Amino acid sequence: MAQSIIDGESEDAEDLAKQAIELGIDPLDAINKGFVVGVDHVGELFSTGEAFLPELVMAGEAMKTAVSVLEPEMSKQGTERKLLGTVVLGTIEGDIHDIGKTLVGTMLSAAGFKVFDLGVNVPVMSMVETARNENADIIGVSALLTTTMTKQRDVVEALDDMGMRPTVKIMVGGAPVTRNWADEIGADAFSEDAVGAVAVAKQLMGIE
Repeated sequence: MAQSIIDGESEDAEDLAKQAIELGIDPLDAINKGFVVGVDHVGELFSTGEAFLPELVMAGEAMKTAVSVLEPEMSKQGTERKLLGTVVLGTIEGDIHDIGKTLVGTMLSAAGFKVFDLGVNVPVMSMVETARNENADIIGVSALLTTTMTKQRDVVEALDDMGMRPTVKIMVGGAPVTRNWADEIGADAFSEDAVGAVAVAKQLMGIE
């Protein structure tokens, strides 16, 4: 199972997930002891420069495919994957860059987060209101332009105005975004890439 993720083979991952069900393997074990091992491995390779963005994207898609097969079986059995937290994710309004944000969502989902991906060109208040309605733990705000990254500050201020900061953390990212910028606008965390975003989200949830 892990190898299907490492190879980025969605069809193999789907077949193996189906076989696991047929063989009576606990779907939760298949995810945590099989497929997640592959995701973690690719993440480590990406972090050390031994794997690149295409491999990470393919691994994430393979993981999503496997989980989509196994989740209905978990529901039948009355079991569920441990939820690490809930994340509302989007590229801020005025910005239509999608790839990096989508990859962050894929990797967060693969790691065990519930992700509400609002897409691109998302108004500030849509992020905040979705976070409130879904009891989100984290808002992830992507901005790929220097002209739109300033709106990340608006998300921080909107959460402050609505009194949500004690319970909702803000994670920012995007090509022009730096740790100094995150500190300047009062964001809780910053990440350069999708693998880092998973690690940061876990830290914000007090995991690892």
